[in-house]
Amino acid sequence: MSNKPDIKIITTDDGSHSLYVAHLNETYHSFHGAIQESLHVFIKHGLDAYTQNKKQETYSIFEVGLGTGLNALLTADYSEKNILHIEMTSIEAFPLSPEVTDHLNYGQQIKNEKGENWLKLIHNTPWATTEPIHPQFLLKKIEDKLENFPLEDEAFDVVYFDAFAPNKQEEMWSYEILKKVSKSIKPQGIFVTYCAKGQLKRDLAQLGFQVNTLPGPPGKKEMIQAVKV
Repeated sequence: MSNKPDIKIITTDDGSHSLYVAHLNETYHSFHGAIQESLHVFIKHGLDAYTQNKKQETYSIFEVGLGTGLNALLTADYSEKNILHIEMTSIEAFPLSPEVTDHLNYGQQIKNEKGENWLKLIHNTPWATTEPIHPQFLLKKIEDKLENFPLEDEAFDVVYFDAFAPNKQEEMWSYEILKKVSKSIKPQGIFVTYCAKGQLKRDLAQLGFQVNTLPGPPGKKEMIQAVKV
């Protein structure tokens, strides 16, 4: 069940899977619950926070770290339930193999009969093309490192910044990377992440964001939601 010997599937406290990466001594999600963490951080304080205040025909999302596909799946579910057209671009430098993704239980855990099929589509659709996961949710997957991939200015309403933690993947949280991502966000767009480091708050403020420190998901005291001014 792994594409590398040091990656294994674990079950978090809410019953949903995550992955443990031995060489980083890091998990893809909180031990307290992968789904509840993603719902709290990325859906509630990212996507939902934006769509509640902005009525548009189409919403555009950029995700840093496709990973297990959980955020994409929850976004697909949200778009169907709320009858919203969403176009999502997700970048991933190190895609997981089917040996891992075929065994993830998110499709069953979200309690949507279409969930399992959606998760398969998320992982099996071609890279670098925009593909429908369902009629209202389009996904474009990019297999590349963020530092190498050109981002269009003011292209996205919401950014899910879901890289590994700064102490595990420091380069992903550099000021230059944050500056690049910030330029891709539309005015009044939202940057959201589970991280609440002081340096990240200072960098985002310097880049022109109103930085909100919010209560984190279970097991984490705080998280960051930043609105581009």
